Amino acid sequence: MIEFNLSAFEARVLGVLGEKRFLTPDVYPLSLNAIVNAANQLSNREPVMSLGEETVLACLKRLQDNHVAQTYYPAGSRVAKYQHMMSEVFSLDDARLSLLTLLLLRGPQTCGELRGRTGRMYPFASVDSVERSLQDLAANDPPLVMQLPKSPGTKEARWAHLLCGEVAIERQEMAASMHGGGGSVVEGAADDRVTRLEAEVTSLRQEVTWLTEELARFRKQFE
Repeated sequence: MIEFNLSAFEARVLGVLGEKRFLTPDVYPLSLNAIVNAANQLSNREPVMSLGEETVLACLKRLQDNHVAQTYYPAGSRVAKYQHMMSEVFSLDDARLSLLTLLLLRGPQTCGELRGRTGRMYPFASVDSVERSLQDLAANDPPLVMQLPKSPGTKEARWAHLLCGEVAIERQEMAASMHGGGGSVVEGAADDRVTRLEAEVTSLRQEVTWLTEELARFRKQFE
């Protein structure tokens, strides 16, 4: 049985595997180094993270334990590469896979935002076609996404993935409200530096939380 309580780091790694399967098929499956670089890139990632190799390896192991990723060894090579198994496990076509991937990488988004950002992975014909695919994901057993209530002053509702659980969504919504949506570009070098430092602090706090949870799981093995 798949466990739908991935950490933010595990969701990022899984999203990277999904994204690169679309964008760089010539070098997919990915090496560990490629996953680390893609997980930490500054563009198309919310929030920005700074993950080390050991953390990414631990994430990959847990994703494999949950059957949503697997190790691949190319012929004649001892270097491990990694690929996601979301299409097989969740029975996803490319349309639904592209949406789930983008939600894993950038958090809650509107149908319009998703259509604009999935172009390189899957060319949706309209916003309505995006919504239909999201509804299919929401109707999955168990549901993979959910539509969030409209925030005050907004015209469109946002959608979020459920692979980290609904508690994680509540945290993302709170963070977005505190930072005015979390997606605006801050003007000025000083403000940009502060923004980057805040992102690093957030990432470090998430890593501490994740390591604490991993330690608790390890201790349970001996109880």
